[in-house]
Amino acid sequence: MRSALREREAVARWEVARPPWHSRTSGVSLAGFRDRGTGPVDLPVIRRPALTLVVEFGEGPLIVGDAVGRQQRGSLVAGLASGAVRMRGENVACVEVHLSPVVTHTVLGVGPADLDHTVVPLDDLWGRDAARLREQLGEAPSWEDRFALTDTFLARRRGMGPPVDPEVVWAWNQIAVSRGLVRVEDLAAEVGWSRRRLWSRFRSQIGLPPKRAGTLVRFHHAAHHLTAGGSAARVATECGYADQSHLHREVMAFAGMTPATLARDPGLAVDDIAWAGHNTGETR
Repeated sequence: MRSALREREAVARWEVARPPWHSRTSGVSLAGFRDRGTGPVDLPVIRRPALTLVVEFGEGPLIVGDAVGRQQRGSLVAGLASGAVRMRGENVACVEVHLSPVVTHTVLGVGPADLDHTVVPLDDLWGRDAARLREQLGEAPSWEDRFALTDTFLARRRGMGPPVDPEVVWAWNQIAVSRGLVRVEDLAAEVGWSRRRLWSRFRSQIGLPPKRAGTLVRFHHAAHHLTAGGSAARVATECGYADQSHLHREVMAFAGMTPATLARDPGLAVDDIAWAGHNTGETR
């Protein structure tokens, strides 16, 4: 009941669009958002196991602020470890892209480690190309056209950076499908590397060490269990936390709020509508 109410509120506040097809680029997912003009937007951006690329084309400015007060205006890229941030604005319209960290370097031209703990203006990465894409999105007549423009743009950029080691791709996918519960020692043994070598290559290419990546994946699943109405005690057990206090500490670390507050967050209801059925950063 609580989850259904939040979803109705999300639908009333946001127009949410999803493409009718998968991206031609493995590890890329797209969704579209437009606020319905019911007042200023002020929502937390919940951490997830993917880099988030936001291309705005609305009438009002989109402003994203981080925990220490820095603000970015307009289109942006948020890294895996960018910390708690909030999105503010009015008349917001954007295409949001989730990039698996294993394809980030080849699509963006910079690796996840280069975006650690930061939110970067898209213009700093793509220059005039970013402005041109925004203009095209604003002129496009439908969401399907906007998705096609964005997907074609990303496909053209594929190969801008070096690929990730296949062993690192495999390890990331195992972390994702296990919902963060696989042991790092088991991953290292399976690829035939030492734990130290896996840690080093994974950290340099994904942007997080493997154990921290597993913690982020686990948090992502726990957050959505909480918004679906699960009690903190039950979610802690189902998602592999030692106890409810352990869950509380990690939700505070990743989201900057308690599990109870996170469970009521309207942004996660919008997130569930936009990304329902999508994977958690695995490559296809």
